Amino acid sequence: MKDVYRQCASAVIFRLVDGQLQVLLVHKPRKKDAWQLPQGGVEEGESVEEAAIRELKEETDLDASVIKKSSVMYQYHFPNSYRRFRPDNVCGQQIHFVYSELISDPDSVHVDNVEINDYVWADLKNVNKYIKRKEYREIVDKLIAGRVQ
Repeated sequence: MKDVYRQCASAVIFRLVDGQLQVLLVHKPRKKDAWQLPQGGVEEGESVEEAAIRELKEETDLDASVIKKSSVMYQYHFPNSYRRFRPDNVCGQQIHFVYSELISDPDSVHVDNVEINDYVWADLKNVNKYIKRKEYREIVDKLIAGRVQ
């Protein structure tokens, strides 16, 4: 069976506070690479845009609408130590990013304390304080540079 990548969608959300642009990051309860943009798997029959909005709602309880899908995509392989526990031929993930605009109040974030245990509205100049993995931080930097004003 040929290896395939799990398709994922991520919502990129910005807000402006006191003249500072901020991006929403969520925290997974794990030791490494815990901070990320809201994201999750694309379900069968779902578009990337639909998945990004659904995952944002599931992880933060925020509602948003799609502005546009980014051309930026992040693909990576699962480590062998993780793959050996998977009963399928999924070798990694391809994350597609969707710029979105909040419909909900940005201060009404609620996380489930299971899948996501924290969140932050990070000033753009402080994103590297949260996102440590170089490859992923470079992707987020590209998304920030290409943001929709």
